[in-house]
Amino acid sequence: MTARSTPTGEDIEDLDVEEVLALVKDPDNRTPGDSVPAPQGAHHAAPHKSDAHHKATSWPEARVIAARAARSGARRPLVSVPLEASLGLTLAAPLTALTDLPSFDTSAMDGWAVAGPGPWDVRGEGVLAGHAEAEALTDGEAVRIATGARIPPDTTAVIRSEHGRTDDKGRLHATRDMQHGQDIRPRGQECRTGDQLLPVGALVTPAVLGLAAAAGYDTVTAVPRPRVQVLVLGDELLTEGRPHDGLIRDALGPMLPPWLRALGAEVTSVRRLGDDAKALRKAITGSEADLIVTTGGTASGPVDHVHPILERIGAELLVDGVKVRPGHPMLLARTKENQHLVGLPGNPLAAVSGLLTLAEPLLRTLAARPAPEPYTLPLQDGAHGHPHDTRLIPVVLRGDSAVPLHYNGPAMLRGIAAADGLAVVPPGGSRPGQELELLDLPWASAGIGVCFT
Repeated sequence: MTARSTPTGEDIEDLDVEEVLALVKDPDNRTPGDSVPAPQGAHHAAPHKSDAHHKATSWPEARVIAARAARSGARRPLVSVPLEASLGLTLAAPLTALTDLPSFDTSAMDGWAVAGPGPWDVRGEGVLAGHAEAEALTDGEAVRIATGARIPPDTTAVIRSEHGRTDDKGRLHATRDMQHGQDIRPRGQECRTGDQLLPVGALVTPAVLGLAAAAGYDTVTAVPRPRVQVLVLGDELLTEGRPHDGLIRDALGPMLPPWLRALGAEVTSVRRLGDDAKALRKAITGSEADLIVTTGGTASGPVDHVHPILERIGAELLVDGVKVRPGHPMLLARTKENQHLVGLPGNPLAAVSGLLTLAEPLLRTLAARPAPEPYTLPLQDGAHGHPHDTRLIPVVLRGDSAVPLHYNGPAMLRGIAAADGLAVVPPGGSRPGQELELLDLPWASAGIGVCFT
């Protein structure tokens, strides 16, 4: 795509999500997903083989592939969204002031508006916020005024309530020296009509909502939320009650939708399909979501149907296994021109690993959000590592260090439920005090994308 300057409101209708992405830069001027060399070429789905680990993608490269893959689905129309529904979206048009702020001279304090030198005769009726402009003051005249009220014409200054007194004749005296224009917010102090307040690519935070409302906006032009469909696989899963007779509770069905919403997605549906290959194929080929997320069925067991189905429908495998623990048998495939599938392992913590490795960068790119600034902290204790793979372990933050948590096996959620984030342990492990990259959890980092409903 040809480089272009930041668009104005007049030409924003010519943009799409892909072009908004080109305007969103990381702090070091990289677009999302440009932190490591280009990924190897993708391939069409093939039967899953026992030596799949040797063909698995490294953890850093898998994240980059996911971010770049999303660009193929970035040609989606932009949306006009009411302010109350725009929290967490990315602006696709500059936020330009529709009015001067403030739009008229206002009082910054409760007190008196005065004209000329004192003492002043005080009018009987005061000036309140939201009322029409009061009559002009004459020299030697004052009027009671409330914070935010419109300043009467010819006002010299506002005297705060605590800085004035009245004598027995009802005349106002200043108890401190008065400066011309004091405690008056002049029209246009914050901005003038047409000033750019925020550029394309800005994230809509609560403060942005307030600024947009103050500037006169009812709607904003934004990048739409990526639509995600969740398919929960496995005949052994219960939806209620205690585990029994070889059946276990489904932990991913309740966990994934709010987690995906916290990553900025719109979850369109959650379907439980069991180990039914025909139902899975029908669900994948009939889905209109931007991203399909499946749980389980990504290994090579007798009821692991994801790989064979992707092969039959001609999907393009972009990532087939990742050198990470837990979560190695995760995958990423392009199922349609503008649709992808992330296959998560069935074990809960392994699924979290797949979510943060593949789904998070893909969804971030679809939503035109910049990649977070990487950061490291020393690990308080040493961490056991895999000889060849990256490990992701739950940690809590204590001061300037990260403390590893127990219960970090692939099927365990007890550690991640108490965690602030995941530490990225390199192959071979880490020693006490070694600086490691950390992945924040959306709610632990108070990200504005948190939305659990």
